[in-house]
Amino acid sequence: MRKAETAAYATRTLRCMLAACVPMLAAAAPAANTSAPAANTAAGSAATRYTLDAAHSTLEYQFVQAGARNKGLFHKFAVTLSFSPSALPQSRLEVVVETASLDTGDQDRDDTMRSADLLDVAQYPQARFSATSITRTAAGYDAAGKLTIRGVTRVAHVPFTFRSSEQQGRSVGYLAGKLLLHRLDFGIGQGEWKSTDGVGNEVTVSYALQLLPAR
Repeated sequence: MRKAETAAYATRTLRCMLAACVPMLAAAAPAANTSAPAANTAAGSAATRYTLDAAHSTLEYQFVQAGARNKGLFHKFAVTLSFSPSALPQSRLEVVVETASLDTGDQDRDDTMRSADLLDVAQYPQARFSATSITRTAAGYDAAGKLTIRGVTRVAHVPFTFRSSEQQGRSVGYLAGKLLLHRLDFGIGQGEWKSTDGVGNEVTVSYALQLLPAR
């Protein structure tokens, strides 16, 4: 074979090899990721802000006096809740109770409870709970924060359940639960009332709240 023909043959052979290899290399190369990263739905979630529907809410308490279980309620209290099960890090709970609004159905007992030896409503007209952390539990949720009663502040955990439903085109929230307190932890009991012989130390607070979206 002449030299020129040999060179031409070699060139054609090289082109054929390249033509066969390029598609194989392209198939083996990883495909470029052209899709946008998935949105972080948790980061985009927002807590719904609720306020109290006082006409459809109760804040009650139970205690033992002279061996008998008694109960009462507060007529005036305010609740602000920012909450979403999918946005717990952004969820918050604030409760303010007007302590003078207590009512056990016995005027003499109510006056005694308002006195300086017990709740001292003249000096401490409000009790307050402020939660800065809400977490999920097996039974529902736990609001961790600070509870202040009679000027004494302590760390508290308020358990609750929560559900919501649509009513007349708006989301209505329902929060309920019970909390066990010890009155002497907050100085509720001075002088003779420090004794638990007549009035027990344990107080069970129960709450059933209806909440409306804030405007």
